[in-house]
Amino acid sequence: MATANVTSKTTMQRFLDGVEKVGNMVPHPVVIFLILIGIVIVLSAVLGTFGAAVSYERINPDTHAVEQASTAIRSLLNVEGIRFMYSSLISNFMSFTAVGLMIAAMIGAGVAEESGLVTALIRKLVIVSPSWALTYILAFVGILASIAADAGYLVLIPLAGVAYLAVGRHPLAGLALGFAAVAGAFTVNMLIKPLDAVLVEFTNDAAHLVDPNRSIGLASNLWFSIASVLFLTVIIAFITDRMIAPRLGTYDPAAAEGGIQNQGATLSEQESRGLRFALFGLIGLLVVFLFLTLPSGAPLRNPDTGELIGNSPFMNGLIALIMLIFLVAGWTYGIGAGTLKTLAEVIAAIEKSIKNMGGTIFLFFVLSQFVAYFTYTNIGTVMALSLSGILQTANIGALPLLIGFIVVVAIIDLLLTGAIAKWAIFAPVFVPLLMKLGVEPEAVLAAYRVGDSPMNAITPLNAYFALVVGFAQKYDKSAGVGTIVSLMLPYVVLIFVLWTGLFAVWKAIGLPWGL
Repeated sequence: MATANVTSKTTMQRFLDGVEKVGNMVPHPVVIFLILIGIVIVLSAVLGTFGAAVSYERINPDTHAVEQASTAIRSLLNVEGIRFMYSSLISNFMSFTAVGLMIAAMIGAGVAEESGLVTALIRKLVIVSPSWALTYILAFVGILASIAADAGYLVLIPLAGVAYLAVGRHPLAGLALGFAAVAGAFTVNMLIKPLDAVLVEFTNDAAHLVDPNRSIGLASNLWFSIASVLFLTVIIAFITDRMIAPRLGTYDPAAAEGGIQNQGATLSEQESRGLRFALFGLIGLLVVFLFLTLPSGAPLRNPDTGELIGNSPFMNGLIALIMLIFLVAGWTYGIGAGTLKTLAEVIAAIEKSIKNMGGTIFLFFVLSQFVAYFTYTNIGTVMALSLSGILQTANIGALPLLIGFIVVVAIIDLLLTGAIAKWAIFAPVFVPLLMKLGVEPEAVLAAYRVGDSPMNAITPLNAYFALVVGFAQKYDKSAGVGTIVSLMLPYVVLIFVLWTGLFAVWKAIGLPWGL
């Protein structure tokens, strides 16, 4: 990886260089997960022999009733475990939603990229935006991308790399910026998103254990979320400009896998015409979706409640809209610019983008087996409950307990990345406990948001971590796991510490968490 051309490096730069060097010495990600599968199998057999188990209360995701549950370590080397590994091979992969999301997104993104739309849009953004503002714009949009669930990983991160390349900056800094924004602040937004509905519902179920009349609404964390978005935008942009970009230094296109060049910011007449055609195509698509969403009883509204934002077909299938936006805009751009003139060329562009994902799809196949085996053993759940039990019995004040809760959630997020699954376990434990100490449930949910996000950018159990490694290798053939870890460490540490600090100040002052 290209680094800054300086005679002396800071201690932090030398440390991160060491992390990268050691990290890149590890085997191919597929080999890593095969090794981890072996470790999980052996560990489950050992812990299962000793009968490691824990009892707890959890919220049933279907009935929303609080129920008693007991979780024990399950061995993968007994009869049931061996049967599970053998029979679930295909179902594990088919239920790995990251694969479907990635393929759907790349159908549209492949057309947009092959037609030249992505490059033209980025250069247009560079033309109309002050150079200093690009980092802040990308960080802000990356955080807001969580409204589209995991689609932000597939769209915003590679776009950030292209944007940085377009202005002559190191594209790996753009990838790091995009990854930090999308993953590190995933649980907050300026808008209400489907995840909020589930988290709030679980919070209310837990709060009713103490006070059946105490409930919070969908916007109960809105003010804190808005403040967090603005705060984290500045933090992520600052880290990128002051730490990541200087360490990477000047980008050498010769390090790329091939053909990566800075094409400058000037648009040709064909590109300008293509952008106009893309705008017309986008407007036409949006008009269609207005008819599908705005009228009462529209097909994409919730058939029971009529809501559009929240639990509705529109929000649940948002990846389809994103795919169509890129597909329609890319195709109409290609018609206007003369780069994609026929349907056959569009299909060829889609096929090319899918072919390029062969290695990633195989990696996801192995990763899906590891995630399924790890989930089956209950190792992560037992560890989470053991840590929460220790914290629950700690004789400390409300604010230290909240901060301790944030730390526990962050540690567990390295092993259990699903925000909903963790909250189903933590909510009935910590919401009643802290309510008895005078802490409002809104504060507990806000603390969970802080603890659940930052580690997403560094845990290999994040399904998209390996994908980011693949994005990086497009610009630097030598990039590996260590490269991404060394790039993301400053973001993870500073976001976690400073965001926790913002939460503590917010709580100490007594600011309202939301509506």
